[in-house]
Amino acid sequence: MRLKALTILWLLSDALLFAGAYVLAYFLRVGFLLSTDFPFNKYLLATVIVTPVWIIILMMNRAYHPLRNQRTAANAATMIFAALVATALFSLTYYFQYTKFFSRLLLVLAFVLSTLITWLWHILYQEVLRAWLRRDPPTYPTLIVGITRESRALIETLQRHRNPLKPVAILDGRGGAEKEIAGIPMLGRLHKLEETLEELHITHLIQGSDLEQSLNLLSACRQRGITYMLLPSVLGIVERDERVESLEGWPVTVVTPEQLMR
Repeated sequence: MRLKALTILWLLSDALLFAGAYVLAYFLRVGFLLSTDFPFNKYLLATVIVTPVWIIILMMNRAYHPLRNQRTAANAATMIFAALVATALFSLTYYFQYTKFFSRLLLVLAFVLSTLITWLWHILYQEVLRAWLRRDPPTYPTLIVGITRESRALIETLQRHRNPLKPVAILDGRGGAEKEIAGIPMLGRLHKLEETLEELHITHLIQGSDLEQSLNLLSACRQRGITYMLLPSVLGIVERDERVESLEGWPVTVVTPEQLMR
């Protein structure tokens, strides 16, 4: 319920900001007055028509996924693409409705403003979203299985960036003397797996070691509808140059030799 309410608020605020960016572009180009040569009501109507299409484009590109980092270059490219398509649709919508064209500078202003305002808002809203999703009880309580250098670094990163996946417990096949890591309690060995999954209402499990337990962990996750994640280091891939691609519809993990990347 918390995530649904936050997502609806996100969509509504995006729609208002997008329309607001186009309105601002109008007044910056025409002046802060209502032009009779370029009626504001017709301009606003075209904006309202395009806004839901722009929202759909962002949704199709997973811009509203709670685990997505809004600060990345890939996300900026998504914003640019959506704004570019929206600008083109706006031009067509206005032209076919009123058979008159208008200032190209206005289109450039609308494109730039809608891109920048939306991206900045997504970065700010991400902080709000993450803070609320991590509040107790967290929306995505996450179990870490296996303590290695890579899993330690992951736990610290999730905590530092306040990722929606909030680690709440750690289990390790070999056990350990440590009572906690980065503030996350170590609950013991894997014999406590079932108990931990039930009591802490785990939604995500991240495996960081104990490769031989993979099938057992995956089976336990499937039985309870838990999302299972595997660190590449469990398979001996530690250079962080791997990626997941599709091969004729089959997901495969790809590690490309360095010389082929040049």
